[in-house]
Amino acid sequence: MITIEPPSTPSIPALSKPSLTRFLTRARTAVGLAGEVDVLLTSDAAIKSLNKDFRGKNKPTDVLSFPTPPEIAEEHAGDLAISLDTAARQAAAYNHSLEVEVKVLLLHGLLHLDGEDHEIDNGEMAAREAELRGELKLPISLIDRVTNPKQSKPKPPVKPKPKKRATR
Repeated sequence: MITIEPPSTPSIPALSKPSLTRFLTRARTAVGLAGEVDVLLTSDAAIKSLNKDFRGKNKPTDVLSFPTPPEIAEEHAGDLAISLDTAARQAAAYNHSLEVEVKVLLLHGLLHLDGEDHEIDNGEMAAREAELRGELKLPISLIDRVTNPKQSKPKPPVKPKPKKRATR
């Protein structure tokens, strides 16, 4: 189930809950999670509070993953929280829509629910995320952006050179 709370920034575009729900189902299946996943799309302020309470980090982040105990993982794999404020900034920075950015964050969070951890592995999560990103037709992965920031930053559009006017 996806719950969308109002973001802090009123200019953030509305999202298609049915489209995100369909993507979540496809991505969950691709990752191999059997249980359901609940998703909260919220503000920077709310995710900052969650990040402080659960990780001891007093700052907003883009996505948080809350896996459930293995005994109930077949029914409920866990919960995800995504900041729409942060997602909107990242979408603008990478020249794609907010919906695409939320999908990138959903995939990343699902991999964490499946036990992956890019902070301690040897690139396994990054490789798996890249493979699934291709399968799910998503742009550059979250891990690639963080580990290769120079390669992952989109290049600004090239402005055509003005045509020279003929002179006498």
